[in-house]
Amino acid sequence: MPSTPIELRFDDVTTGYAGVPVVEHLSFSVREGERLGLIGRNGAGKTTTLATATGLADLMKGRVHFGGKDISGASTFARARAGLGYVPQSRDIFPSLTVEENLLSGLQGRSAGAALPAVYELFPRLKERRRNGGTQLSGGEQQMLSVARALVGQPRILLLDEPLEGLAPMVREELMDAIVRMSDKLGVGCILVEQHVDVVLDFSTNVIVLERGVAAYAGSAAALRQDEQLLNRTIGIQKC
Repeated sequence: MPSTPIELRFDDVTTGYAGVPVVEHLSFSVREGERLGLIGRNGAGKTTTLATATGLADLMKGRVHFGGKDISGASTFARARAGLGYVPQSRDIFPSLTVEENLLSGLQGRSAGAALPAVYELFPRLKERRRNGGTQLSGGEQQMLSVARALVGQPRILLLDEPLEGLAPMVREELMDAIVRMSDKLGVGCILVEQHVDVVLDFSTNVIVLERGVAAYAGSAAALRQDEQLLNRTIGIQKC
């Protein structure tokens, strides 16, 4: 009998920092194999939403569930061990380590036997540079490494915070192709935060538009494409 897909769920979540709410009354769910996009203007609460999922923001109201369990009070480490992966906007690779050492640091006690070949298949450029140090990589290669390091931990749901920021168009396309293949081949659920709205709409099945910390839209990416008034009013972000 097939297992039930792991689900990340927000129930009426209000969250922020130091007692100041940034996102209010947000509810959504995403399962393994599904793709959810978060878009909105700078400061709308996209990164705070991801930080709340990983335990890095202050949950003020509501509950966060993962894999059928309430993880609202769980540590960031416990959430990662449960299968919630996170690729921060800052990349956070270890510059003094080689590519392969960076990848090994993301194993969280799991075996490297199957994990490394899988990520090298997705990111062949990293295999070519596996002996290079972090400071010897281009910006695009560093971002690939950040995504790959999250993948070796075998996440069930992966949170991606603006992975294309600062990358050249060709590198953006290469990275997104790898993320799409990852989602298709490994069945990893994804929440993508990105300023390039066309990328989000192409990648995602469902989308949430955040406007001043509140969901102004939650529904299919296909329907949102047709709502130019909402896109123009609430987003004002980059088209590819």
